[in-house]
Amino acid sequence: MFSDASRQVKSENRNVTRAAGVVGAATLLSRIFGYVRDMVLASFFGAGMTTDAFIAAFRIPNLLRRLFGEGSLSIAFVPVFTETLLKGSREEGLRLAASALKLLLVFLSVITVIGVVAAPLIIQAVAPGFSTLPEKMALTVTLTRIMFPYTILIGLVALCMGILNALGHFAAPAIAPVLLNLAMIGAVFAVSRFSDSETVQVIGLASGVLLGGVLQLALQLPYLVKHGVRFWVRSGLWHPAMKKVGFLMLPTIFGAAVYQINILVGTLLASLLPEGSVSYLYYADRLVQFPLGIFAQAAATAVLPSLSRQAASSDQAGMGDTFGHAMSLVLFITIPAMVGLIVLREPIVALLFKRGAFDARTTRLTSDALLYYAVGLWAFSAVRIVVSMFYAMQDTRTPVKTATIAIAANIFFGMALMGPMKHCGLALATSLASMVNLALLVVVLKNKLGVIRWRPIFSSCLKTLAASGLMALGVVMTSGILIPPENESGSLRLLAGIGAGIIGGVLIFSVAAWKLKIPEWQNVMALMRRSLNRS
Repeated sequence: MFSDASRQVKSENRNVTRAAGVVGAATLLSRIFGYVRDMVLASFFGAGMTTDAFIAAFRIPNLLRRLFGEGSLSIAFVPVFTETLLKGSREEGLRLAASALKLLLVFLSVITVIGVVAAPLIIQAVAPGFSTLPEKMALTVTLTRIMFPYTILIGLVALCMGILNALGHFAAPAIAPVLLNLAMIGAVFAVSRFSDSETVQVIGLASGVLLGGVLQLALQLPYLVKHGVRFWVRSGLWHPAMKKVGFLMLPTIFGAAVYQINILVGTLLASLLPEGSVSYLYYADRLVQFPLGIFAQAAATAVLPSLSRQAASSDQAGMGDTFGHAMSLVLFITIPAMVGLIVLREPIVALLFKRGAFDARTTRLTSDALLYYAVGLWAFSAVRIVVSMFYAMQDTRTPVKTATIAIAANIFFGMALMGPMKHCGLALATSLASMVNLALLVVVLKNKLGVIRWRPIFSSCLKTLAASGLMALGVVMTSGILIPPENESGSLRLLAGIGAGIIGGVLIFSVAAWKLKIPEWQNVMALMRRSLNRS
C-alpha cells in the first residue's frame, strides 16, 4: 500500500513538473512577444502623458480579468469542476462547464456596460492625479471605454483555461497571450502608417487590445469542443454546482488578486508623483512578470488540478508532498531569477526599451523601480503556490483575510515610502506587502495541514540561495568586462554582453546546484533525460 501511494505521489509530482514545463515554455514565447510589444510601446510613446493614460486605462480591464476571470471564477471553478468529474460523471462536469461559460458571459456583459458609462468616475478613483490635467483625463477615459469590452473576452478566456487545465490540456491556454501581443503590435504599426498623431496611434493600440481578446478566445473554442464541451446546445444558465462555485468565488475576488490590487494601488499613488512615474512602474513590473509568469504562474496553474484531485480524494499526505514539491521547485527557479534581475537590471532595461522616446534618464528610473520589485519576486511566486493549496481545499476565507491585511500594508508602506523614495518606494511597498501576505498564509497553512514537511523546503531554499550568491558574484565580476559602458552600449554589444552574462550565470548556478545536490536540480535533470529518451 505504501509503495502504491508513493508511486502515485511521484507520478503526480512528475505530472506537475511536466505541465509546468509546458505552460512555462508557452508563457516564455508569450513573454518574448510581450517584450517586443513593450519595446514598440516605449519607442512610439516613451514615458509621457500618452503612455500614462494607456497604462492607467489598461489596468482596469486587466484587474477585472484577475478578479472575475482567473482570479476568482477560474480558481474557484477548477476544484468544483474536478470534484464533479471525479465524484459525478464526465457528462455532468461538461454541463457544468457550459453553464459557467454562459453565466460568465452574461455577468461580464453587465459589468462592461456599467464600466463604459461610469468610465470618468472610475478614472478619477484609480488615477486621481489625472483630474488636474484635462487632456490626459479625457484621453484616459476614451481609452478605458474602448478597452472595457476586453473584460468579457479575457474573462471567458480565463475560464476556458481553467476548464482545459482540469481536463489535462495546458498548451493552448498558455500560448493564447501571444495573439494579444501580436494584435497590439500590428495595430500600432498599421495606424502609424496613416497618422503621426500619438493620440490616434494610442487609440489604435487600444483597438488592438480588443482584437487580441477575440483571437485568444477563438483559439480556445476548438479545444473545448474537442474535449466535449457543447456550449451551443440549448440549456439553462444555472447548474446546481454553480452555487458552490459562487460561494467560493466571492471571497477569492480579493484573495487571488492581491498582487494586481497592490499594483493598482501603486498606480493610484504614482499618479500623484511626477509625470512618468506610472510608466516607470509599468515597465519595471513587466520585467518582473517575465519570471513570475513563466515559472510561478506556470507552476501554480499546473499544481491546482493535481491538488484539487488529491483534495477530492481526501489524500492529505499526497497534498503535502505535491505542495512541497511545487514550492521547492518555484523557489529553486525564482530565487536565481531574482538575483539575476537585480544584478543586470539596468543593462536589461536599456536593451529592451532604450530607444526613441525612452531615453537614458527613463532607463535609470525604470531600473531603479525594477530593483525594488525584484527583491519581492520570491514572495510573489511563493504566494501563488500557497494560495493554490487553500483553493484546492476549498478554503477561501484564509486568503481573503491575509490579502486584506496585505493590501492595507501596501497602502501603509506606499504612503510612508513614496515621499522619500518616489516611485521606488511604491515598488518596495508592493514587495513588502507580498512578504507580509506570504508569512501570514504560511503560518495558517502550517497549523491547518500538519502533513507538510517544511524542513526539506527550507533546506532546498537555503541551498538555492547559496548557489544564487555564487552566481551573483560571478556575474558581477564579469559584467564590467562583458557589458559596455552606457554611452557605448550599442544594441548588439549590449545583447552579446547580457547574453554572455546570463549564460555564465546559469552555468555557475547549475554547477553549484549539482555540487550542493539540490533535489529540484536532480528532478529537472531526470525529467529532461526521460524526455530525451522518449524522443
